[in-house]
Amino acid sequence: MIASSARLRAAVSHRAGLRLLRLYATSRRLPLALLILLICAAGTRVALHLRWNTYGALQMPLLFETVAATVVAATVGSPFGDPESATGPRRHVLRLGGASALTAIAMGALVIAGTGLHLAGGTAGVLRNVAGSTGIGLLCAATLGAGLAWTGPTGYLVIAMYAQYTLWHGPAVTTPWTWPARPPYDVGAAVCAGLVFTAGMAVTAVRGGPGSPRRPWHGRDRLTAAEAWRPPPGGGSPPRTRSGPPGR
Repeated sequence: MIASSARLRAAVSHRAGLRLLRLYATSRRLPLALLILLICAAGTRVALHLRWNTYGALQMPLLFETVAATVVAATVGSPFGDPESATGPRRHVLRLGGASALTAIAMGALVIAGTGLHLAGGTAGVLRNVAGSTGIGLLCAATLGAGLAWTGPTGYLVIAMYAQYTLWHGPAVTTPWTWPARPPYDVGAAVCAGLVFTAGMAVTAVRGGPGSPRRPWHGRDRLTAAEAWRPPPGGGSPPRTRSGPPGR
């Protein structure tokens, strides 16, 4: 009987874990993110079959890598706020696991897209550039919100493109912090991209994205609508707001 109870508890815990993963994936729009990543990979494959000059062949993959990194960073926030906060310490695992899995998928998809074709930077360049841009996006998502996570990777894309431009027109920008303009096996560039990615993942796991804005009918800070319209302990009328109680 004890064994049956233990198996029942294990089955219930397993189902609850799967349901939590499904709800988290839905709230973070992970299926849509996967679709966009596959589209990026397909676009990269098609673009590699086109004719490019040396400058265009170097910058074209960077565009798709930036889009992929932005997609990963945008999944940090949820339109419903942070519903997994009720799961306790597991929310850190959910955030870290979700961002890590999407980053790995983005890298793998872009590497596969370039298999058998001339991809500037090769596999090492794709891994380094996606990791670094994703780290920038995650840091922006944690500070500005997931809706503005694109600003960091996009701004860095402009800087990286300028650094690549200077390789032909000088004076060349050689700092490792502009890693897309460095050779694919440049150790300093890989270290800088790795540091940014590690910082972004750490902030995402600990902090996540800023919560959703407070609804206008919340009369008290950090309370639900029902709690906001509950009479105060000392008596008196419920707080008044412009929007009135929900449902009116």
